[in-house]
Amino acid sequence: MIRRFAASLSLALGLSTLPLLAAAHEFYIDALAWEVPSNSQLIANLRVGEDFEGPAYSYFPPRIQRFDILMGDNTYPVEGRAGDRPALRMATPENGLAVVVHVTNDTTLTYSDWELFQRFVTHKDWAGLIADHQARGLPETGFRENYSRYGKALIAVGDGAGADREAGLQTEIVALANPYTDDLSDGLPVRVLYQGAPRGDAQVELFAKSPEGEVTVSLLRTDAEGVAVLPVSPGHVYLADAVVVRPLEPATAEDPVWESLWASLTFKVPE
Repeated sequence: MIRRFAASLSLALGLSTLPLLAAAHEFYIDALAWEVPSNSQLIANLRVGEDFEGPAYSYFPPRIQRFDILMGDNTYPVEGRAGDRPALRMATPENGLAVVVHVTNDTTLTYSDWELFQRFVTHKDWAGLIADHQARGLPETGFRENYSRYGKALIAVGDGAGADREAGLQTEIVALANPYTDDLSDGLPVRVLYQGAPRGDAQVELFAKSPEGEVTVSLLRTDAEGVAVLPVSPGHVYLADAVVVRPLEPATAEDPVWESLWASLTFKVPE
């Protein structure tokens, strides 16, 4: 009990430092095994980091808005205990493609460095917000931002048959092919959504980790239908990331003036 409480406290303290790093770090679901037998277990870590390097965080209910496994038309809530790490460890509910969905509660950060905000919005393809910020008469330091994370991961159970589907998230990336069963010689198409609608001409950042552990990063764009085709290779693990940044109207000087919504999708292409 003491050890579990200490783990939860460590998570809370660790997450409290994440706002300082939010401009550069991705949240993602990292499966210990991307293909598992039927009647086994789904096990995955929740990570925040760069280039597939980042600490694993425990199951911590105050930070979780939603944590589900989608398989076909069924939804299976993930139930854990505070301090569990990996955060996901549950029996496989059925055979097929498991879509893991994790949504965080809002977190607020305060910018003490104007250049950090500029680097963040530029890197995530929202550079026009720099001029918007100035036009709104907002200060260069001391302003606040809300952010939340919308992670999905695809794990094959048994034959891995099935399809990803919209999970009804504020923003999400939906795979339009199954990486474990479909022909990906022309790439894996995905659709980027915001409030259920396709995000046309949106940036998708793709991290690819080879079997040897080498990580490469590429930037892609969606078409008018919100679709981008991810170039993929056998044996690689992938993290696709897309971010929405939108203005907030503060009621007081302490309220956030921006909000960022981070969508991610992780999966592996079998060898």
